[in-house]
Amino acid sequence: MKRFVLLDTAPIPNNGGALCLFEYGEDFVIKIQGGSGGQLMNTRMHGSEDALAEIPCKKIAARLAPRVLIGGLGMGFTLASALKHLGKNGEVVVAELVPGVIEWNRGALGEKSGYPMRDPRASVLNEDVAKVLQDEPQGFDAILLDVDNGPEGLTQRANTWLYSLAGLQACARALRPKGILAVWSASADRPFAERLKKAGFKAEEVQVYAHGNRGTRHTIWIAEKTQ
Repeated sequence: MKRFVLLDTAPIPNNGGALCLFEYGEDFVIKIQGGSGGQLMNTRMHGSEDALAEIPCKKIAARLAPRVLIGGLGMGFTLASALKHLGKNGEVVVAELVPGVIEWNRGALGEKSGYPMRDPRASVLNEDVAKVLQDEPQGFDAILLDVDNGPEGLTQRANTWLYSLAGLQACARALRPKGILAVWSASADRPFAERLKKAGFKAEEVQVYAHGNRGTRHTIWIAEKTQ
């Protein structure tokens, strides 16, 4: 019988608690320490993380040296998908706030996604994605946000700004003309869709299965910069 085996605990900066990495049979699972027991992510169900990168990266792959910023390394599947769909001239920058998550992806966890951090087109920064996008105006062709559980499912209050109107406007400034913002969420959110419009994006809401073609579905907003 499979059981959860705790492998490591990684503190979240700024007194944000901690993330816990578990082994569960052949899979890995990440949970919030002291939470209700729900999983933040696992290596068996990553279809929506793949799609978060695949959809926008296919749209920009033909551009000259396309550059992508990913907010949140997670289990590496979004990074792996971005590299797969960008082509040899692409570059992907990942901003990950929790040092332990980066180390996990260098180790056994990284094998599940094919060790995308080893790709020379990828660079991973131990940094808040909010700071990175504010430091690089018009620096990216696409920004992919997989931070927390989405606009209405936040487990960390510090992430609120990123999904606010001010945060979305900062994303727009960090994008090049016709740049694309892709946002992952555990569920749909009408107010967030309205904020995207106010921030200067033309957005569509895509429903994607977490695994295969049935069961739980997640929401991805694909928002093109209109200005």
